[in-house]
Amino acid sequence: MKHLTTLAAASAIAIGAAAPALAEKWDMPLAYAASNFHSENAAQFAACVTENSGGAVEIVTHPSGSLFGGNDIKRAVQSGQALIGERLISAHQNENPLFGIDSIPFLATSYDDHERLWDVAGPKVAEALDAQNLHYLYSVPWPPQGLYFNQPIESVADMQGIKFRSYSTATARMAEMTGMLPVQVEAAELSQALATGVAEAFISSGATGYDRKVWEHLSHFYEVDAWLPRNVIFVNKDAWDGLDDAAKGAMNDCAAEAKARGLQMSKDYTQFTLDGLKEGGMEVGRAGDALVAELQEIGATMTEEWLESAGEEGRAIVEAYRASQ
Repeated sequence: MKHLTTLAAASAIAIGAAAPALAEKWDMPLAYAASNFHSENAAQFAACVTENSGGAVEIVTHPSGSLFGGNDIKRAVQSGQALIGERLISAHQNENPLFGIDSIPFLATSYDDHERLWDVAGPKVAEALDAQNLHYLYSVPWPPQGLYFNQPIESVADMQGIKFRSYSTATARMAEMTGMLPVQVEAAELSQALATGVAEAFISSGATGYDRKVWEHLSHFYEVDAWLPRNVIFVNKDAWDGLDDAAKGAMNDCAAEAKARGLQMSKDYTQFTLDGLKEGGMEVGRAGDALVAELQEIGATMTEEWLESAGEEGRAIVEAYRASQ
């Protein structure tokens, strides 16, 4: 009997050793609607990781701020409440000026210029995130930013007193310098804020306006190509360090695909959403020369302010980027 018990125990150990490891389920909070191209790209990335890791890591996306609101995502991943997430990195410029490198007005106003800027800045941002217990995976730019209003705007003087939705240090500063009143509103709350008058204008891409059907509340979109902010996808560093090499390799391969795919999706989405705003009844077009000139003056001031706050490291990034042009 003792011999049989020993055999049974040995068999159980052998079966247990042969069985595949239980899949790790990683919840991935997203701030934007499921139909937004960032969310669609993240869903494809999640499916890729689940498949390529052989099911060792299963990533489940939660769009529209349904798991954590946009402002809480980064902190949730840092603390391990969620193990992976996506966040508009410039929203955290108050923590580190480098997180706002993508939102310096009129520094990089096209996709090509912006990618050159990120080639220089991206590794530095990754280092800053690493110091906060976050492992950088990939990032994708939004389309160029434009201005939304519910009235014609020909100059900065026309903006006085308008309640302006801000989502970062840069947008809040732009509001102050144009005489508008900054009001912090996350993307998931934008429609309600516009409907209730909490916000009356904002700067963003055509994508945000299209996703939120802002033609129900606003009348004009002015293309100014102020900057192209980025969404960054990061992993809790402790969780990343706990993965084996195969799982890390699968995640890195899927991240590389998502980065390239997301960039193309962003480019394709640009004209599609501008056309969608027009179809919704908005007036869409380039801002007038006088307004652009005033905004560029504001941008020059904001650039100097950013350089001062970012110190030698920030100045070196901007100088290296400008040298690459």
